[in-house]
Amino acid sequence: MSDHAHSHFGDLASQTTKRLALSLILTAAFVVIEIIAGIFGNSLALLTDAAHNFTDVIALGLSWYAVKLATQPAHAGKTFGYHRAGILVALVNSTTLILIALGIFYEAWHRFLSPPEVDSTILIGVGALAFFINLGTALLVKSGSDHDLNLRSTFLHLMGDVLSTLGAVIAGVIIAFTNWNWLDPLVSVLIGVFILWNAWGILRQSIHILLESTPESIDMDSMVSALLKVDGVRGVHDLHVWSINENLRALSAHIITDDILISAGASIQQDLNKILAHKYNIQHATLQLECVGCANNLLFCDIHDVS
Repeated sequence: MSDHAHSHFGDLASQTTKRLALSLILTAAFVVIEIIAGIFGNSLALLTDAAHNFTDVIALGLSWYAVKLATQPAHAGKTFGYHRAGILVALVNSTTLILIALGIFYEAWHRFLSPPEVDSTILIGVGALAFFINLGTALLVKSGSDHDLNLRSTFLHLMGDVLSTLGAVIAGVIIAFTNWNWLDPLVSVLIGVFILWNAWGILRQSIHILLESTPESIDMDSMVSALLKVDGVRGVHDLHVWSINENLRALSAHIITDDILISAGASIQQDLNKILAHKYNIQHATLQLECVGCANNLLFCDIHDVS
């Protein structure tokens, strides 16, 4: 990677960490306010939102640390660097979201059985303030979240708060006019469903990457066909494609050629790398050239643990 690319990545990381730090400070300050208001207002919706906000503090802190860590260069102990730190954070964030959702369902069930009286004024006032704070912090984190699983998991944390506080405000307004206190736990359940749905998607994708599964957007049959069409390629075997993180893909393969000079083989590798980079967004490919007669018949290498 060029010095320019390193510098550009470093600038983006610096901007991202500053936005995450500001979001962290705002969210942490508001958690304290919301807990106090939830206790005095006897509102599960506010306490639920405060709990979710607290996990946002943890999520923002972990995301901040992961972005900082990802800028560290590779070394002998970490030859791929720290690119997967963000995937681990996404895994932790999504897992905590699922646990929170289950806790919300449990507490809401008890409140459905015996709905306590809710102070709608506190619910509306604090909920409205929370909505604007959560929306602001979510927008701070949104930049880059489309292509970064770590940031996206944190963004979903924050957007969950945006919707939950909006729901709390709506519930507070209705309770003020109807005294339907059961709306408070109902809103909590709807929040929990939203959290659970989004957390599952992040969790599934995190596990997919950590298991070094083939990127979902890559059609392996199509890729092999494209490689075999390169002039000089006679076969492909021991093929592996995986993701280091959501944006960084890697490939290793044995390429069968005729018994040719090294210089001719370099030209074949160059053609293969162009196809992999432009068509499949694979920038890190390790290609081992072999002459006809050296190959086995397995397209995907059958690896066994030898103890």
